[in-house]
Amino acid sequence: MNILKQVELMKKKKSKLELAQEQAQAVIVKTNEKIDELGRYTEKIYVNLETIQKLFDVIRNVPHEQRIQYEQMKEVQLSWKQQAEKIEADYRTFVVKNVGEAAAGVGAGVAVVALGPTVAMGVATTFGVASTGTAISTLSGAAATNAALAWLGGGALVAGGGGMAAGEALLALVGPVGWVVAGMAILGSSLLFWKARDEKKCLETVYTLVSKRDTKSYEEAIVEINERITRIQDENKKLAEAIQKIKTFGIDYNRMTEAQQYELGAYVNLMQSSTQLLVNPIVGLLPKYTEKDFEDFISNMNESGTAYYMEHKALLITLANLFYEISLDKKEKKILTKSLKENKNFLHAVKKDFDEEIIKSVEKCLQYKSEPLTLQ
Repeated sequence: MNILKQVELMKKKKSKLELAQEQAQAVIVKTNEKIDELGRYTEKIYVNLETIQKLFDVIRNVPHEQRIQYEQMKEVQLSWKQQAEKIEADYRTFVVKNVGEAAAGVGAGVAVVALGPTVAMGVATTFGVASTGTAISTLSGAAATNAALAWLGGGALVAGGGGMAAGEALLALVGPVGWVVAGMAILGSSLLFWKARDEKKCLETVYTLVSKRDTKSYEEAIVEINERITRIQDENKKLAEAIQKIKTFGIDYNRMTEAQQYELGAYVNLMQSSTQLLVNPIVGLLPKYTEKDFEDFISNMNESGTAYYMEHKALLITLANLFYEISLDKKEKKILTKSLKENKNFLHAVKKDFDEEIIKSVEKCLQYKSEPLTLQ
């Protein structure tokens, strides 16, 4: 038997779940490569914005409205830069402390393991972590930073070679958001020891659907990142031209020609659009169910029924993301509950006991998000 036939035979032996997970992992690798590429372009646009800011800083008598708009943009850009630096520092500190120097150098097949400055910038833009108090994305502050670190932990270390220990350690840092990314690795481990054939097949069907859904999300995110890169390239050209033109305007707004004043105003708008490309998130990679979704759900419940949900808040948000757009029948819910109750890795990660009521509660959370109604 030749090598090609042997390889083909091995492929046929793989389950649908294994093939779906392989496909999802391959797209994760491509997504990480794109995030790295995005980081290189966001670095350029940040440098250009910083350069044009310095030119504006020395111009006297700029109209108050334009000055305020310009100063607000500076704050947003600075916040984005600080968040990118924080992601890089937090990730590096965490890996060294909890995983070890060896894991930090594992050839994970994705660029984020080393996590240089440009990768951190790409991740910062991807998850829209820049904020000066007003959320630019559906996430802000610590939640957005956690989502970024979660992607790094789940997408890089767990999938790429850091192994289960690395994954669990990172999940301890980033909380339940990270579990969504690395969840399939933890859940999949339990299937290896599942003896009941019918039940195992049922779980494989559910997790195959999850993997295929994620693959679609990652593929859409790659398209979105490519579009963002193209727009950033265009904006960088415009910013470079603007920098050269502003240098010829002088440093007193009142002594500029009317055409130059008009052009300067247009450059403020250009800086605004460029800043949005820098800080707005890649929607396809944001969590599908957020803390705000949960809070909206709770706020419309009868107060007497909220205690259980608040006690299991983190777990419910996690599972809502994991099973978003996945329909489960009665049998699947029962088997899923049984599998999670017996999965030590899962219980260790979420630090909660598990019962069927949690699955039902997750369904209610997701139903409210799709069809918000007043709850009794």
